[in-house]
Amino acid sequence: MLGNVKAVIFDMDGTIVDSMWVWDEVDIKFLGKRGIPVHKDLHECINGMSFSETAKYFKKRFNLNDSIIDIKNEWTLLADDYYKNRISLKKGVDDLIKTFFKNNFKLGIGSSSSKHFIEIVLNRFLLKEYFHSIRVSCEVEKGKPYPDVYLKVAEDLLVNPKDCLVFEDSKAGVIAAKSAGMKVYAVADNYSRKDWDEIREIADGFFVSFNDVLSYLPL
Repeated sequence: MLGNVKAVIFDMDGTIVDSMWVWDEVDIKFLGKRGIPVHKDLHECINGMSFSETAKYFKKRFNLNDSIIDIKNEWTLLADDYYKNRISLKKGVDDLIKTFFKNNFKLGIGSSSSKHFIEIVLNRFLLKEYFHSIRVSCEVEKGKPYPDVYLKVAEDLLVNPKDCLVFEDSKAGVIAAKSAGMKVYAVADNYSRKDWDEIREIADGFFVSFNDVLSYLPL
């Protein structure tokens, strides 16, 4: 249950929004423009990396002449319409966020995405006012599965990491939160389906949807 939890931290892609599929399409368009096929191991190799770390990985792996900034800018242009018009919230997540806020929990976001997309999501779905800290992995030394981004959010919220509860969808994210000393509830996302068994073993709880979380927690 909640125990001594004082703060609740959410991942963004795959957790607050159903958006992981977007990046498959972005990769196909970005690499296809350069005549490069999308390798089957690509997602596994970049899982959890920050926006900048991923751009550096692409530049090195695919021997790109583009600068890191130009790669990130092109990804942003390719993904903008998806975030502004096509992706949806995960079922029940808005009710859960509002319920935690109403019950005086401090709320934060710790994401591997860029702040640009987080701002789009929070403004589009009218959720920005509920969060006291928004951090991305580009703002810390290492992305997930390292704990840096979650520790930074806890620092912002002035809450001991052991008193934080994280909601995640990916194995890298769950490992990051556990490495930070936080309680972690995983919520199923089809994009992480192959890792569900491992995620269940690592996380403190595993839920099919946020509606199940609302039913489970004493709020």
